[in-house]
Amino acid sequence: MRSRTLSTGAAAAGFEDRLGGCLTAVVAGARRRAFRDGDKHIDTAHLLHSLVESDPWVQDACPGGPPQVVRLLGYLVQRTIGYGLRWSGAVEESGAGPVVVAGVRDGDGAPAASGGRNLFGLHGWAAPGWSPAAAVALEAAVRRAAARGAAYADGPDLFAALLRDRGCRAVEVLRRAGVDVEALVMTVDGEICQQSTG
Repeated sequence: MRSRTLSTGAAAAGFEDRLGGCLTAVVAGARRRAFRDGDKHIDTAHLLHSLVESDPWVQDACPGGPPQVVRLLGYLVQRTIGYGLRWSGAVEESGAGPVVVAGVRDGDGAPAASGGRNLFGLHGWAAPGWSPAAAVALEAAVRRAAARGAAYADGPDLFAALLRDRGCRAVEVLRRAGVDVEALVMTVDGEICQQSTG
């Protein structure tokens, strides 16, 4: 039986209050995909799948162009019949720990991190219906947007946040599809820097 508890409660609302319209649609797509697949949590691979399908900026960022985007989507579609089967029933943890975002500083001038309580007021990255890694990525996206002076996070912010957690499922899928993740990080960071200064 499929879970009907995805993204319920105030915690989930806290995420979505800080997302731009396009990114809200991405999250809705990831939620539908998780529900359809019978997953109890939205994870970073669900978010990546929805981003690649719906955000032209993310598609254009892939260094291999349209052929690589098609290959990447092929891997994402195979989640329930291929490599992703071992993810079934397991919660995706985050290797990112407390989020530190370039350009965001605390009162002492040191890079700001959220410590044990994240941006959404949740201890231990626990958010109903979200994997810890996905919750961390969404927090990082919001912080990236704030660092460039934007009120809401958008697709490039979330994409950059996913790429920063090298142990997350989204990055595993990118690597399987032959994407040079390190080159992609430099491309995405450069584009976001241009957005914030341009």
